[in-house]
Amino acid sequence: MPHRTSSDSGVTSHRRPLLEAIDSPTDLRALSQGQLPQVASELRSFLIECVSKTGGHLAAGLGVVELTVGLHYVFDTPRDRLVWDVGHQAYPHKILTGRRDRMVRLRQKGGPSGFPRRVESEYDAFGVGHSSTSISAALGMALAAQQRGERHQVIAVIGDGALGAGMAFEALNHAGSMDIDLVVILNDNEMSISPPVGAISNHLARLLSGKLYTSMREGSKSALAGMPQLRHLVGRWEEHVKGMLMPSTLFEELGFNYIGPIDGHDLDGLVRTLRNVKGMPGQRLLHVVTRKGRGYEPAEGQPVTYHGVTPFDRQTGELRKGKSDGPSYTQVFGGWLCDTAAQDKRLIGITPAMCEGSGLTAFSKRFPDRFFDVGIAEQHCVTLAAGMACEGLKPVVAIYSSFLQRAYDQLIHDVCLQNLDVTFAVDRGGLVGPDGATHAGCFDLSFGRPIPNLIILAPSDENECRQMLKTAYEYEGPALVRYPRGCGPGATIEPNAPLLPIGRGELVRRGEGIALLAFGSMVQPGLEAADALGATLVNMRFVKPLDEALILELAEGHETLVTLEENVIAGGAGSAVAELLSSRDQLVRCIHLGLPDRNVEHAEHPEQLASCGLDTAGILATLRARLDLPEAGDADQTNAAMEPARHQGVGT
Repeated sequence: MPHRTSSDSGVTSHRRPLLEAIDSPTDLRALSQGQLPQVASELRSFLIECVSKTGGHLAAGLGVVELTVGLHYVFDTPRDRLVWDVGHQAYPHKILTGRRDRMVRLRQKGGPSGFPRRVESEYDAFGVGHSSTSISAALGMALAAQQRGERHQVIAVIGDGALGAGMAFEALNHAGSMDIDLVVILNDNEMSISPPVGAISNHLARLLSGKLYTSMREGSKSALAGMPQLRHLVGRWEEHVKGMLMPSTLFEELGFNYIGPIDGHDLDGLVRTLRNVKGMPGQRLLHVVTRKGRGYEPAEGQPVTYHGVTPFDRQTGELRKGKSDGPSYTQVFGGWLCDTAAQDKRLIGITPAMCEGSGLTAFSKRFPDRFFDVGIAEQHCVTLAAGMACEGLKPVVAIYSSFLQRAYDQLIHDVCLQNLDVTFAVDRGGLVGPDGATHAGCFDLSFGRPIPNLIILAPSDENECRQMLKTAYEYEGPALVRYPRGCGPGATIEPNAPLLPIGRGELVRRGEGIALLAFGSMVQPGLEAADALGATLVNMRFVKPLDEALILELAEGHETLVTLEENVIAGGAGSAVAELLSSRDQLVRCIHLGLPDRNVEHAEHPEQLASCGLDTAGILATLRARLDLPEAGDADQTNAAMEPARHQGVGT
């Protein structure tokens, strides 16, 4: 039976469709308020249809359909700045702001990004992808407007999960101390800090945001300005009355006028309250309660599963599985973690709000007392692990590469400076396909290399990933295993494979003239290129420490060394090789192939690699052009063409 796909009765046949005529919020604001529920129903249906075909984030967007309609209806966007947090809930916003027809290519090459981007639309006031930035950015915009003498609204929309991050509280604390106009919308979709929402709380929210209450509140401040004791008494009375009825005390203490909670799916009440909030001065926080996956039963029932989805059957909700020849690297990590935890009671699993994404679900169920999801708090996550390591435990931090960037100081200062035994399982190393630049792990090799005491490992396949996790865990010091998103080449996993010797590479193929030094995911395309060129291929395995003896031996026996990495060239593994050769006065031509000095646009992962010249065809084309090699031919032709390159020195 088909699933319900709307939170109301849907668009009936005699109604004129409205969404197809909305090309901007100006068109939306031309409608009557009574037409908005139909817009929301059509918007929800269109969103489900789009994501069912392209994949992407679904449950969060379904939960804010009414809120998005209300915000664009009440506020004068883009003149009024609307700042989304994280951005995975912004698909309805994109649909209403001139990108409806382009959503058929959502997250695909040439199509809209899965996140707000300033270069994509004037309605995307701030580019996001990571959590808890909205209030800081919105405050900056509000202060800029104040500096310029401009008058427009700035609205930050932040979820209850993102609000738990330290950065959000830093921004609230700063904003509360300013004389500034700022609206914060708290989108509470987990009921984690909310009482039941009903008629009384909705009435109180409208009352507290209305003109009568606002004028009384502001008027009493002026009237009692000269009587601080009485003003303090009245203020405390107001706080206690509100505190008995709603969770306002924290936000009031931070300097915000709290309104809510209100039902985020009641469009009529939402619009009326937003209008009241718009007319209020100062810092205002509106608490809106929504439900993830609203209007689509599979997503309502499994909001975590339908947070980010592959294409799916709209009628049944069944997710279409992508082609896979074996377990993903994430699954390899999850299996290793459970197996190791069963043998070593010192192992602790820690993640910053990425239990499912990082492969910790099975571990969290089997070892709940040794599992810690700290929420969106990467800095705390790393230092928590450091504290545990100080007391003899062996923490494993499961984190995305792009999220580890947010805890760089803690990695340096709290873990590596003290040489603590913490293992970092860094997922999503390299390019990440449709998630694009915001989530790409392009920099971890570069920012990890300079840190003393840290060793860095990069597996070439699934079996080597398990070996490296085991090796890193047994290493008595900080160790980082960096692996890509998705599946590897399909290697057979040997659970009892031996530890790898620290800092030792593997000679995969012996050739002549050219030696390819491949790191991690680049071993497979490197091998195909080496076969075509008759070249040597080495699986370097370790980015730090490098296998110096092997590199120097290859430099002596080859005219050209080529480094391959799915990391930015600047400061990456290739740079480490060049630094070694320079320090030993070793004269050999070096070519460094890696990610370019630009943000790589969202596309399928093979398309991204091809655009960077990091697929087999791209590697061959670059080397043939740089070394003046024939387009095709045997190894003798290649080696003959390489002879003039001898003794030309180190270069890029």
